[in-house]
Amino acid sequence: TPVPEGPTLVLPNTEDVLKLGDRLKGIELVVLDFPKFTDGRAYTQARLLRERSGYRGKLRASGAVNIDQLPFLLRCGFDSFASTQKGFPEALARARSIFSVVYQPASDDRLPASELRRQLSQGIAMAAD
Repeated sequence: TPVPEGPTLVLPNTEDVLKLGDRLKGIELVVLDFPKFTDGRAYTQARLLRERSGYRGKLRASGAVNIDQLPFLLRCGFDSFASTQKGFPEALARARSIFSVVYQPASDDRLPASELRRQLSQGIAMAAD
């Protein structure tokens, strides 16, 4: 795992991230742990940090992070990864563009298809005026 360059908070996946409050102030990197492949509590922590706590710094997934999880990790708001799995950088590059359209809103700030359709229809309506 690379050494963080700024204030860092490393959390177990049992931590209630909604109770962090002032502990998040000035934090540039939050590291969330996946102790095993079948334990996905850090997904929830990531979404809560992004969507409810408004955390905008780096969010790193560490531990049992596998290539197959990358699209889901990205959607939950992770933007940094600690993995020594062979082929991880290439898989990450593919995961960033594997889905051209998403259907549900998530923590990655991509607009869902319904919003894209709405914007497109408004643009067409405005052009017709």
